[in-house]
Amino acid sequence: MIVSRMTLLMCLLTAWLVRPASGEELIVATFGGTFVDNSKKCHATAFEKATGSTVKYVLGSSVQTMAKLRAAGARAEFDVAYMDSQIVKQAKAEGLLQPLESGKIEGWNDLYEASRDKDAYWVSMMFAGTIITYNTDLVKTPPTSWGDLWKPEWKGKLAIPDISGTSGQQFLMAAARLNGGSVENIEPGFEAIKKLKPNIQMMYTQPDQIIPLFERGDIALAVWYTDRTGAAALKGVPVAAAYPSEGAIGIVPTVSVPKASAKRDLAQKYIAGLLSPEGQLCFGQSQFAGPTNRKVQLPPDLAKLVPYGPLVQRMFFPDTDLVARKFPEWSERWGREIAR
Repeated sequence: MIVSRMTLLMCLLTAWLVRPASGEELIVATFGGTFVDNSKKCHATAFEKATGSTVKYVLGSSVQTMAKLRAAGARAEFDVAYMDSQIVKQAKAEGLLQPLESGKIEGWNDLYEASRDKDAYWVSMMFAGTIITYNTDLVKTPPTSWGDLWKPEWKGKLAIPDISGTSGQQFLMAAARLNGGSVENIEPGFEAIKKLKPNIQMMYTQPDQIIPLFERGDIALAVWYTDRTGAAALKGVPVAAAYPSEGAIGIVPTVSVPKASAKRDLAQKYIAGLLSPEGQLCFGQSQFAGPTNRKVQLPPDLAKLVPYGPLVQRMFFPDTDLVARKFPEWSERWGREIAR
């Protein structure tokens, strides 16, 4: 009887010693809709099982997350922040982030160079892009150019993003380039979007706001994301992606650790899961995200749909340092001239 009790106690002690550590809560600021749903499936579940910790997601756009970082100051409102590259570079410049310990993050050296900050303040777990998404029930000839959005046949049938989101900034760049401008000379973009107003039914601030409009047939076209389009189609929404001949605009979503967080070690374990081949393959298949880990091999049918290989090579990747400097001016002008 004594032996049995001792055996039981030893088993309980062993289970206690080898159980996943901490039980801490990791607060992660990320994007909503299918993005967070697939993050839970592909990343949070494995992380929670491995560490014994829990992930709490706080939703918002890159600009909204940046605003929270500024407002929080020395307070740690969250431990991991998802932000697109032009916004995370602002956060780095303002001293709002702490450097990652790349040597402690498995998979770091397997990443494409473009997906890692040279000072290790941020890292990208996917490639995405801003494209034209069309309603397959309403559009029989898919658009081939950004210029197709201005056709009078789409009056009241178009959704475009607000400039507070990355796709809004990128659509402004696309409109400028289409009309002889550039990131440095954005004037033609503003003038073109003013002329587009009769076609615009909705200017969205959160990506999944337009899904019901596609489902009801209220819109035929939208300026949207590659990953959102694929994920929505997978769920039965009548949408498909059109890559404009002038080039989709490339996006490099990133993750980073706010300076005020005291949970860098735990955050880095979460980030390692995002960078792993398993995590990126799952997210690629579920969210139609292009992998940044060179070891990831996508199935041929998926490789044709996401920013991967030749599709990435045809995309236009803007100078995000320049975009970061220009954004405050663009945002103020957008509010005066476009959003009204």
